[in-house]
Amino acid sequence: MITVNGNAKINLTLDILGKREDGYHEVEMVMQSIGLHDTLEMEKTGEGIFLEVDRPGLEADERNLAWRAAALMLERFHLAGGVRIRLKKRIPIAAGLAGGSTDAAAAFRGMNELYGLGLSGEELCRLGAEIGSDIPFCILGGTMLSTGRGEVLERLPDFPRMSVVLAKPNISVSTAWAYKNYDARGAERHPDNGAVQRALAAGDGGTVAKLLCNVLESVTMKEHRIISDYKQMMMEQGALASMMSGSGPTVFGLAESEEKAEELAAFLRRATDAEVFVTQTVGKTEVM
Repeated sequence: MITVNGNAKINLTLDILGKREDGYHEVEMVMQSIGLHDTLEMEKTGEGIFLEVDRPGLEADERNLAWRAAALMLERFHLAGGVRIRLKKRIPIAAGLAGGSTDAAAAFRGMNELYGLGLSGEELCRLGAEIGSDIPFCILGGTMLSTGRGEVLERLPDFPRMSVVLAKPNISVSTAWAYKNYDARGAERHPDNGAVQRALAAGDGGTVAKLLCNVLESVTMKEHRIISDYKQMMMEQGALASMMSGSGPTVFGLAESEEKAEELAAFLRRATDAEVFVTQTVGKTEVM
């Protein structure tokens, strides 16, 4: 049996450049891995896929991206055998943190190791892109510029290690709904991804914090006022910056120290009914 962790992500920026002919949106965003993670325990079986999950209401069949990742590997490489996966879920569901995508990424990396396939990260990314746009980033992790429909990746200098507080309201947001309802005229400003990359190259996390920008806030915050409330709370309590991740509804705050992050989290637990986590930014994933 092997154990594989899959890290959640936050968006430092998210911009939508337009609609593509294939129906997807053209995006340009800076993605960042964080330490909050799910864990997959995987072992070979004689045949088939057996997926066990510890979260009520989470699908444990072909609707689950981890199941689909394992199925794709078994089929594509004509593997003689199957796999049993026990998924320990920590990342909130439908939260804008790539929880499903990172489980799939962990399954791809796990199957690669379990069956000794020797595939590179880039080869796994090509497979991942077949079933989800965020999966390639989740396979490689770290700090990356993501373009195309999200699957075209460029490695950026690591975002300086920083404490992160997450607050997930007691609501769920569909990524498809958020993108469908996006109107470029509604976004007050767009990210300056060039400036973000220059700040990363200089190791200037403070400047990156000032440049956080997510155009999907214009969609999701209009529908769910609680997101802007959480952002305001975080800033009033001393966060360096605060923003919604992905299509939401999770709000994250960057803190100047672990101690400050714990203080902020304690306040949010008292003042809200959100799921609150304290974590940190992390670097790239090693593909075995």
